[in-house]
Amino acid sequence: MSGNRRKPAAALAATAAIALFASACTGQSSSGASDDASKETTITFWHGWSAPGEVKGIEATIAAFEKAHPNIHVKVVGNMTDDKINQALRAGGSKAPDVVSSFTTNNVGKFCSSKAFVDLNPFLKKDGIDPDTTFPKAMNEYTQFDGVRCTVPLLGDAYGLYYNKDAFKAAGIANPPKTWSELAADAKKLTKTKGDSYEQLGFMPNYHGYESTTEHYLGGWNPAYFDADGKANIAKDPAFAAMLTNQKKLVDSLGGYEKLEKFRTGFGDEWGAKHPFHTGQVAMQLDGEWRLGMAEDTKPEFEIGVAPMPVADDEADTYGKGYLTGTIAGIASTSSKQNAAWELVKFMTTDTDAVVNFANAIHNVPSTLDALKSPKLKYDPRFKTFLDIAANPKSTTTPPSVNGGAYLVSLQNLGFDVEKGKQKDIKAGLEKTAAEIDAAIAQAK
Repeated sequence: MSGNRRKPAAALAATAAIALFASACTGQSSSGASDDASKETTITFWHGWSAPGEVKGIEATIAAFEKAHPNIHVKVVGNMTDDKINQALRAGGSKAPDVVSSFTTNNVGKFCSSKAFVDLNPFLKKDGIDPDTTFPKAMNEYTQFDGVRCTVPLLGDAYGLYYNKDAFKAAGIANPPKTWSELAADAKKLTKTKGDSYEQLGFMPNYHGYESTTEHYLGGWNPAYFDADGKANIAKDPAFAAMLTNQKKLVDSLGGYEKLEKFRTGFGDEWGAKHPFHTGQVAMQLDGEWRLGMAEDTKPEFEIGVAPMPVADDEADTYGKGYLTGTIAGIASTSSKQNAAWELVKFMTTDTDAVVNFANAIHNVPSTLDALKSPKLKYDPRFKTFLDIAANPKSTTTPPSVNGGAYLVSLQNLGFDVEKGKQKDIKAGLEKTAAEIDAAIAQAK
């Protein structure tokens, strides 16, 4: 997937746009599943991909679909943001999309609860597709909300640990770390100070270190963000306090927040050739599967290793899991061609060859269990780490919420305060943040 779609500001903007859309759309779901998908028809598909290779991959997928369904013609519109999608769905009419894909899994709760997208459970049941045996566990979790499955996964992203093998060898480290204690020890060994800064930093723990967010770190635990009643569980589940504590200790052990932030301001762009892992400024990096190709394209002066992200010390037996997210696909409730639209969604997301071919084209993680083990997959041997993380039933994700990713923003803000030393009492901070999350969700309802 396009890397630049992951910018936090864009995600927040999408969440805000969905908030407006939810209030405007609830209850407007039309009965559009009465069309005859065997008749000649044209449907519109909106997606967010824009890079040439990604667009080519989409075009190949659509061509394969139209070959298999010669009566269904697909009008494809790319480079569409959630904001543009929401505006079109609010307006409705013939120009609105029938099938939509989104990069924002955090908004699934809003898509489902607002009825912006139709419930796909009846379609899946009609065609005998069992989501539990078709999609990886974590991907199943982020594509539904409150019993309504209004989206299905369309390729995924898995997060792991990249490491500089040459730096490891020089530091006398034989293998990548498997637990957070090992991560802290290795980060210390790999760090070379230079005056009041660093020649090489073992690992950038600060939350502004690109993909080093609270939810990505929590992939090393087994967090339960909400309890059975839908209330914030972050102050009760010890995983949250443990992660915040471990991250803060790592920040302090590597020189402290201010020193690390000063060094971080000299980093290159996350999506450019001067990324600090590419240049050797940082020896280990938490990142998604896309980083491997991006790093190799810069022809780094060291060998790149890939491994799962370290897990909590008391969960060492779960090493190999990770954090998952991805792209989702759904059918607009305003569509009058939902049966034809379902044929496209079903093909793109459950046909093994279609999923494999698209994954090969844009170098993402396949989103069905069969595709993950397909012999037709083409990848660098190191990429298998991400395939294994995706297939691992212990891998985690962040659950959908009625107000999107607002609860993750609240938790991340607490993380910022903890790492700076502004919030010293982590338990009190979690309790206050839990109350903030609950109040925001109650308001959204």
